[in-house]
Amino acid sequence: MSILAESVAGYLEHASWIRRMFEAGGQLKARYGAENVYDFSLGNPDLPAPPAVAEGLKAFAEHAHEPFAFGYMPNGGYPWAREKLAAHLSHEQGAHIAAEDVILGCGAAGVLNAFLRAVLNPGEEMLAFAPYFVEYGFYVSNHGGVFKAVPSKKDTFAPDLDALEAAITEKTRVVLINSPHNPTGVVYKRKEVAAIADLLLNKSQQYGKPIWLISDEPYRFLAYDGVEVPSVLPLYPYAVAISSFSKSLSLPGERLGYAAVSPLLPKEEKAQLMAGLTLTNRILGFVNPPVVGQHIMAAALGSQVDLSIYAARRKAMAEVLTEAGYEFQMPAGAFYFFPKAPGGDDVSFVNALLEERILAVPGTGFGCPGHFRLAFCVDESVIRNAAEGFAKARATVK
Repeated sequence: MSILAESVAGYLEHASWIRRMFEAGGQLKARYGAENVYDFSLGNPDLPAPPAVAEGLKAFAEHAHEPFAFGYMPNGGYPWAREKLAAHLSHEQGAHIAAEDVILGCGAAGVLNAFLRAVLNPGEEMLAFAPYFVEYGFYVSNHGGVFKAVPSKKDTFAPDLDALEAAITEKTRVVLINSPHNPTGVVYKRKEVAAIADLLLNKSQQYGKPIWLISDEPYRFLAYDGVEVPSVLPLYPYAVAISSFSKSLSLPGERLGYAAVSPLLPKEEKAQLMAGLTLTNRILGFVNPPVVGQHIMAAALGSQVDLSIYAARRKAMAEVLTEAGYEFQMPAGAFYFFPKAPGGDDVSFVNALLEERILAVPGTGFGCPGHFRLAFCVDESVIRNAAEGFAKARATVK
C-alpha cells in the first residue's frame, strides 16, 4: 500500500533523467574525484554573477535592519520592482510594457504554475514542441490539464506548423514555445513565431475562446553569432513571456521569475488576468516573490554574465564532438548540445558515456529518443578533458 498519491508515485517511477544523472555524478565524483568526472547533466550555471548583483546585495544590506525590510508585500511584487522591470522589458521585447503588465513570482517555474492555474480548466490542454523540458507535463497536470507534445521538424528541430495546426482542438487552451530552446539550442525565427501567432489567432476565432501563447525564455539573453530572438508580445494579444534571472544573472537558487503580458491584450481582459495571477501566486503557496531577489534584480537589470565565456565553451564542445565523430546541429542559443546518439539508443549510449565518467542526459527524458543532451555550463577544461572519453564511447558503437 503506497503512502503517496497515485500520480506522485507514478512521477517517481519516471523521475527526471536530469536528476538521475546528476545523482549518478555525485556517486562517481565520490569514487573517482570531482576532477575525474565530466558532468554535462545539469543546466546549473557556473559563471559568477555580474558585479551589479553584489552591489545590489550590499545596498540592501545597509537597510536590512529596518522594520519590514523582509516583510510581506503585494503578491505580485513590490510596485517599484515591477516598474523597473517593465521599463527594462519594454526595451528588450520591443513593446511598451507597463508596470501593470508585469507580475513577479518564485522563479519561472512558479510563475508558469501560477499562470496555468489561472487559465486552465480540468481536461484542457497545453501543447509544446518536442523535445521539451520534461517538467512542463508535471506543471500542467498539477492543475488538472493535459500536456500534449507536438513533433518538431526532423533534424532541425524548427517548429512544425502543420503538426501544430493538426494538434490544436477545442480543448487547446495554451501553446508553449521555448526559444532559445532547451535541449536543442534552436532559436525560432521571426517568421516562425509570427506564423504561430497567426495560427493561434485563427484558431481562437474558430473556437470562440482565446488560446494563450506562452514564450518560456530564460535563455533569451544567450544567442550566438548575432542571432535574433524575436518577441511574441508585439505579435499576439494573448501572448505572455515568462522568464527568470536564473541564467542571465547566474541566480537559479534565488527563485525570482516574472510574467509579462502583451500590451495588445484588451484592458479589461488584462486586468482580469493580472488579478487571477495575483490570486494564484498566493493560493499556490508562493505568496510573494523573494524580497532579496527583487533588490538584486533592480540593481542588476541591464547586466548579465560574460557571454564570451559561453561562446568559447560552445566552440570547444563542437570541436570535441566533431573530432570524435558525433552528428549534431550547432546550437544557436542557450548552453546545450543535442547530438544524435550513435547506434540510435540514447539510454544505452548515455550508459556508455557513464563508463567513461561522462554525464549526459538521454533524449528520452525530453520526449525525443535517439539524441542526448550535453550542458556546457562547465569550465572549458572539463570539456577538453572529456575528449578522450567521448571518443572511446563513440568507438563502442559500430
